[in-house]
Amino acid sequence: MKTIIELFDESVSRYAGNVYLYEKTSSEYKGTTYEEARDLVLKVSGGLLSLGIDPGDRIAILSEGRNAWIIGELAILYAGACSVPLSVKLDAATDLKFRLLHSGARMIMVSAQQVQKIEEIRHLLPDLETVIYLDEKPSGNAKDYSYQELIQRGSEFLVDHKAELEQRTNSVKPDDLANISYTSGTTADPKGIMLTHLNYATNVKQALTLMDIPPTHRTLAILPWDHSFAHTACLYCFMAKGASVGSVQAGKSSMESLKNVPANIRELKPHIIMSVPALSRNLKKNIESGIEKKGRVTKLLFNHAMSVARIYNGIGFNRGKGLRFLLKPYVALCDRLLFRKIRMNFGGEMEYFIGGGALLDLELQQFFYAIGIPVCQGYGLSEAAPIISSNSLKHIKMGTSGRLVKYLELKICDTEGNELKQGETGEIVIRGENVMKGYWNNPAATAEVLKDGWLYTGDLGYVDKDGYLIVEGRYKSLLIANDGEKYSPEGIEESITDQSPFISQCMLYNNQQPFTVGLVVPDIAAINRQLGHSGVTPGSPKGIDAALKLIQHDIDAYYKHGKHAGLFPERWLPSAVCVLPEAFTEQNHFMTSSLKIVRGKITAHYQNSIDFLYTAGAKNIVNETNRKLLQNWYS
Repeated sequence: MKTIIELFDESVSRYAGNVYLYEKTSSEYKGTTYEEARDLVLKVSGGLLSLGIDPGDRIAILSEGRNAWIIGELAILYAGACSVPLSVKLDAATDLKFRLLHSGARMIMVSAQQVQKIEEIRHLLPDLETVIYLDEKPSGNAKDYSYQELIQRGSEFLVDHKAELEQRTNSVKPDDLANISYTSGTTADPKGIMLTHLNYATNVKQALTLMDIPPTHRTLAILPWDHSFAHTACLYCFMAKGASVGSVQAGKSSMESLKNVPANIRELKPHIIMSVPALSRNLKKNIESGIEKKGRVTKLLFNHAMSVARIYNGIGFNRGKGLRFLLKPYVALCDRLLFRKIRMNFGGEMEYFIGGGALLDLELQQFFYAIGIPVCQGYGLSEAAPIISSNSLKHIKMGTSGRLVKYLELKICDTEGNELKQGETGEIVIRGENVMKGYWNNPAATAEVLKDGWLYTGDLGYVDKDGYLIVEGRYKSLLIANDGEKYSPEGIEESITDQSPFISQCMLYNNQQPFTVGLVVPDIAAINRQLGHSGVTPGSPKGIDAALKLIQHDIDAYYKHGKHAGLFPERWLPSAVCVLPEAFTEQNHFMTSSLKIVRGKITAHYQNSIDFLYTAGAKNIVNETNRKLLQNWYS
């Protein structure tokens, strides 16, 4: 299969009666079969043809995950057009406007929650002719249609023009664009990643060489559907195997939708869920919070059971081997008494998470493996459609990004482009039919990363002796000491935020300086709880100093004699720390929609703070600068 159309048609022929999509709009989830979904796809596609859509035209999608999202995208592809999936978190005046202008989208499918954004900027989008409202259509533009009107229009069109749609669909070639997926624009304007039908079809085939998805399996697509990982791993991989994809029940706001997730998991009872490090950390904190509330005895039993399970599990592929075998009966007892009850909060049928984002703290992987829901961590990037490697239930090695998918070449190169030996760290470079066609209307950026068919990812890593890929971070994120030595900070940052209840975000900095410094965002709620237990008034002068000392204590834990000593070289740990007055968010553009911090913008904005950290007065965290900054959280 070389196109997404062929992929879907094959699944419909094999699994016609299986449920492809689950959606909850009222009291319960209702299923739409593969055959029913294809019928809707044809009608929507016919509606698009009736509106004059030509091959290669771009149609944007701005919506939360729902049936109409994937039906709409498939309809776009059946019409020979190109989808432009957009994050619902984008700011209208800047991010959204740029992508719609740059892609030249003629139409956009938009949900009720996102309509206002389009209304704000529509007069600035000369190429945008038609808005398709996935919910109720407001009165006004005669060229606009509701989703139901488009279905009706398509049904009427197909009565006399079915052959026209078939001709259009059959003319779609593997090298035709399926969608333009935009980067987050962390250092410059976002780049439009051109992904073809072949890119996606190949990546689905590649991904399924690592793990199988039975046609009876379900997933709840928690991650945004425009996210390349969710797009391929959920919507298309499950489609290829005749399995089911459920969407999160939509709320009146994104926060309300997020609150629906726990209940939706219990209702849908998914077997697999796609995750990213930020989601994994939140789930772990929620589980630990629930244990905490059950009292001291339960907490002690849980911690002991976790310790034993971690020993038994080893690093994954050696689980229960050697003398660990003696622990099997005890681990089974712990599972029956404790861990099974935790899994019931995930519906009771959860088998594993598929983790994206490459960097996942080892402690997190050990935690979820212990409770019986392993995180099969993987690695990829949108330019590769996106899956490159992953752990699987059969082959799991915690602390790695798994084994390479089949039908893909990988090499590790030095800064001169020379291939390195196995075990040596360098840039990850790949070649395969899943690699993007290039960046939309940006030949210069394309030439920087695509060379002789190879994609230079910009990520550092190596392949270990067991054949597992270790991803160490981004070249552009590297800390650089005054002697020229380099180090990736992501692992340290993630460990600090995961292990410290008092630090919610962290960014390390070293640009050819004698030592590393850190910018931290405090978790004020956790700090206040701790101060309350100690009888100190939060926000008081004494409370401010005590809060700063709590933060420093958790940083010191990574130095000699600390409980995390030896995890990282001390020269890359922060010698001085500045407390920031606000969190890194998408709204202030310090974080991307995929929850990655935007280092360049943070560095530029807080340059004065960074400069201060390299003065003698910053060595003690309890200084006037930090006192004033922390006081802002209480204003």
